[in-house]
Amino acid sequence: MSTPANVIEISVEAGVPRQIDAALALRSAGRLEEALEALANPSEYDAYLYTVRGEIEFALERFHDAALSYFAVVQSDPGDADAHYNLGLALQRSDRWDASCQAFERAIALEPRHQKARLGLAASLLYLNRLKEALAIFEQAGSAGLFGKAVALQLLHRYDEAEQVYQQAPESEEALSNLIALQIETGDVDRLREYSQRLLKCDAESPAALQGLATAAIDAGDHHAAARYCDRIVEVTPDCLEGWHNFRFALDRIVAAFGEGH
Repeated sequence: MSTPANVIEISVEAGVPRQIDAALALRSAGRLEEALEALANPSEYDAYLYTVRGEIEFALERFHDAALSYFAVVQSDPGDADAHYNLGLALQRSDRWDASCQAFERAIALEPRHQKARLGLAASLLYLNRLKEALAIFEQAGSAGLFGKAVALQLLHRYDEAEQVYQQAPESEEALSNLIALQIETGDVDRLREYSQRLLKCDAESPAALQGLATAAIDAGDHHAAARYCDRIVEVTPDCLEGWHNFRFALDRIVAAFGEGH
């Protein structure tokens, strides 16, 4: 009997190469769980098999397992810069920031021009609140590090510099959201409104944009508009306590204004 075209045969007896071929075919077909199963219990160690397994585990968001797979590779070949980089990424997604720094630093030591490892290291340093170290690395990265540089400057409360760098970086929803938070910190209501409206054009349900517009409306005394924006916030993110607080605040002000008018 012939094998159906959509069935991929796996024979462990055929050895590691067969397992890898089967897993790659399954991965190409989008059958990630089956691809991972194809790489279980290898008959012998193979760096490529563990690398592929790590990639599939990462795609399945099994970051701890992916870190273990990449760790096996770096244990076997400590000189593999890309394996250290992949390990760093998996450790990042597992919230193991100190360990991810070590992995990225090892990748850079092995390959000083490894730009992605450098950016990964800077991102981990941000999460560790080692802001000045992160800033220095982002500055070395040129245009690739502009967004990270702006974030570091913002966290260091160097708001004017941060805003200038955000404006140099490609516009994105993340950058606009951060700019909104920055304007709330500095109290620049005009810019707050501008960035919020720009973000709302990108995403009509952006909580950050709605929060910015609600804040600007409250500052301007337009409590009806504030209530509308806050109503949108609690519709989009019902668990947003700040949205509920502002919504109630705006309603209270409307009720107070109505009472004053009568």
